[in-house]
Amino acid sequence: MTQAPKTADDTRPPAEHIEHGRRVAGMFDRIARFYDLLNRSLSLGQDVYWRYRLARAARVPPDGLALDLAAGTLDVALELTRQQPSARVLALDFSEPMLRRGQAKLAKRRARGIQPGLADGRCLPLPDACLDAATIAFGIRNIKPRFEAFAELHRCLKPGGRLCVLEFGSGRQRIWKGMYNIYLKRVLPLIGRMVSGDAGAYRYLADTIAEFPNECALAAEMRAAGFPEVYWQPLMSGIVYIHVARKAGAGEHSASEKPEAQVRT
Repeated sequence: MTQAPKTADDTRPPAEHIEHGRRVAGMFDRIARFYDLLNRSLSLGQDVYWRYRLARAARVPPDGLALDLAAGTLDVALELTRQQPSARVLALDFSEPMLRRGQAKLAKRRARGIQPGLADGRCLPLPDACLDAATIAFGIRNIKPRFEAFAELHRCLKPGGRLCVLEFGSGRQRIWKGMYNIYLKRVLPLIGRMVSGDAGAYRYLADTIAEFPNECALAAEMRAAGFPEVYWQPLMSGIVYIHVARKAGAGEHSASEKPEAQVRT
């Protein structure tokens, strides 16, 4: 596993964002060994299908280079290479214990073409226009400010490249007559504490889902970062969404250069 270098023009984010990043990284460090088990059990196994759909949406070309940001235990990176065996995937995350859990999977499955590394999504150690596609699953909630991550991903994508985001919908919307909302606020932290011993981590999860923007607002943030085309697909009654954004191709204008009325969603 490599330590991603800082770029020469790196500027330090505000102190509150640095502290937030440290807290979140520490939280994921603590729950890393329970992460996959809780993902499967809390989603009733649906997280496997969600990641499959995310990888399909990315449309990584043969021999292409993809980035999976907030790669965690490398499930998305593995799915990307399963669907496109000739692809190379950079799997970047800010939690070393999470990546080490994923590295065990690489060795077990003899997976090739995946390079894990430590990095901050707000300052990617990558040159401009080097990626054919980028994905981020259940990670954009943990980055503040989100705009900086979206802008960095836009910078690193080639013209016409796709950014695909898998994330929970806003917990403020009533789903299944409010049963999901009760599950989110009361049951999720309880199960998280029973399995991992860290109730705070799963209260954080429930709180960030509740505070997260809805699908329209998130699409607007992605357009503001320069993506002219953004659309979304709800899964499981809107519990999760896949947002797909495309970087402008050669000769096209970015979203930030167009009036809002001309942006197709």
